[in-house]
Amino acid sequence: MSKPRWRQQLRRSLGLRLVLLFLLLALATTAIFLVGMQRALSGGWSGLVRPLVSDYVDRLAAEIGSPPDVARAQDLVRRLPLSVRIEGPSVQWDSQPQRRAGWHRGPDEDDGRWLLQRQTADGHRITFGLGDRGWVRRPRTIGWATLGALLLLTGVAYAYARHLFRPLDDIRAGAQRFGQGSFDAPIPVRRHDELGELAEQVNTMARDIRAMLDAKRGLLLAVSHELRSPLTRARLNAELVAPGSSRDALLRDLGEMRDLITDLLESERLAAGHAALQRERLDLNALVRAVVDEQFATAGLQLDLDAQLPPLDADPARLRLLLRNLIDNALRHGGREPPPRIATTLRDGRVRLSVRDHGPGVAAAELSRLSEAFYRPDAARARSTGGVGLGLHLCRMVAQAHGGALHIANAGPGLEVVLSLPQAS
Repeated sequence: MSKPRWRQQLRRSLGLRLVLLFLLLALATTAIFLVGMQRALSGGWSGLVRPLVSDYVDRLAAEIGSPPDVARAQDLVRRLPLSVRIEGPSVQWDSQPQRRAGWHRGPDEDDGRWLLQRQTADGHRITFGLGDRGWVRRPRTIGWATLGALLLLTGVAYAYARHLFRPLDDIRAGAQRFGQGSFDAPIPVRRHDELGELAEQVNTMARDIRAMLDAKRGLLLAVSHELRSPLTRARLNAELVAPGSSRDALLRDLGEMRDLITDLLESERLAAGHAALQRERLDLNALVRAVVDEQFATAGLQLDLDAQLPPLDADPARLRLLLRNLIDNALRHGGREPPPRIATTLRDGRVRLSVRDHGPGVAAAELSRLSEAFYRPDAARARSTGGVGLGLHLCRMVAQAHGGALHIANAGPGLEVVLSLPQAS
């Protein structure tokens, strides 16, 4: 069962939690203060005021007289914020009869507003209470106004907290860009406080990482270029060796070294993203047929190509490389019986190319790492089947350079690799 959206937002938002903490702290402090002051003052205040009030009520009852004089009671009500009710054998009078009628209570029931009663010598009962209770309603109005002001202050505090923590959004977005290898846009430094210093430090770290990656890339390109010349000479010399198994093995090893250097150079070029591409409008189905006819004509591959496939705006040389690596990987690890299947479709506005073999597949825990450079899930099997773990890595680089994605999944049986690309605009 999914958690409520507000709970997820509260857990993710540091500013919202801080505002809520301040609000709860203010309410708790106020409640503790009020309860403490009430406990501290209630005992002494009650013992001091009650005798004074009782004596005052005795004087008011004496002023009304016995039997009670209604005129004197009316004069008291006019002069003082009191209500008076007289009940007895000869006098029945109430200064605020509408109040008792509104409560729908019996004549002997107390409605909670009467304070003290006095019994006269002639059998009358005089009850004194509070007068006009407009002052009682006033605290309620003040309470609602206070609550509104508190909510307003909470909103202002939340907005200010969002302003304070806004650099965290920039830092998060910058960290995501840096993690994807995009170092062109630094994190904006909006303020010169602790978060501003953190943004500057992350930018410095990103510049250092970019410098190290550029240095590594430059070294790799330099070494790869320098290896091409001696490798070419070694291959020419191997061609002069007498035919036989030793010569074939030597040429095969030199060919693998050549492919490795080519793949390394290509991966570093593709690290520049779309800038390394030579785009043109092409038909993916025609490209698939051409690659299969030129390099895998005897493999008996199954083709399931969508005739309504829209054109692509892509680099044909890089897509050829991708196709060659995917098909070679499927033949190497899936075998030829049944042969791998190549399919093209249009789904959700994107062109999809899938290559599926019918081999043993890969453990689920290793699927996410298959497109990493030089990663081989089974080193012993990889040695027997060849490859150094750059094929799927290059395919992922080609897909990302075209603004697409590469998805690898077990097909049961076998492994399926799906390339998703945007169609030409």
